[in-house]
Amino acid sequence: MLTETQAQVDLVEASRRLSGANPSEILRWAVDTYFPRLTMATAFGPEGCVILHMLSEIEPQVRVFNLETGYQFPETLELRDRIAERYGIELIRPETTVPEYEALHGGPLYGTRPDQCCHDRKIIPLRRAVAGYDAWISAIRGDQSPDRAKADIVRWDAKFDLVKINPLLRWTHRDVWAFIVTHNVPYNPLHDQGYPSIGCWPCTRAVVPGESERAGRWAGQAKTECGLHSLDSSQL
Repeated sequence: MLTETQAQVDLVEASRRLSGANPSEILRWAVDTYFPRLTMATAFGPEGCVILHMLSEIEPQVRVFNLETGYQFPETLELRDRIAERYGIELIRPETTVPEYEALHGGPLYGTRPDQCCHDRKIIPLRRAVAGYDAWISAIRGDQSPDRAKADIVRWDAKFDLVKINPLLRWTHRDVWAFIVTHNVPYNPLHDQGYPSIGCWPCTRAVVPGESERAGRWAGQAKTECGLHSLDSSQL
């Protein structure tokens, strides 16, 4: 078994070789290298829906899961059901329901301690969900934020102790939507209502013309990521 250091050296070379590959080629490499110990997390953003469609044609048995925080928009839940029917999906839930969680903390934390809320309802469940897997697929794009621009196609993810693969890292917003239209991929109707990036409803708003794609996430706060895709390995 490779040590973490050896794995990182190999991943640097793999990321270099894949830097000019298209997303389908990167996913094929991921399947050939890690399946069946390969998994994918999705919040049903347009990028995740694109990868789901690609995986359905490459290896439909890759296990895909959603972190059910309890705070999703109704439109997201409706899309989740359509995605599950078309592609298959597994739900990963926190140990407490929203009422239990809010009672435990004297009310919701998303307004006062959003990092704690994301940690408890996303980070901890994801660690449980990826246990026993060698690699996970994410749907981030490098042009979404400065932090994501620093990512690699393939990298060791010290936060979750496995390999992270970003097949859409070099794609743009235009690339993603061109694929969705061409292949009739299901997507969240909130995207047509000014929500380019959708998370939990308490922490997501529509954006106005001229704002960045992720300006509607945790608006008015210094927070820009839930923690799943930040590059540091520390969490609370």
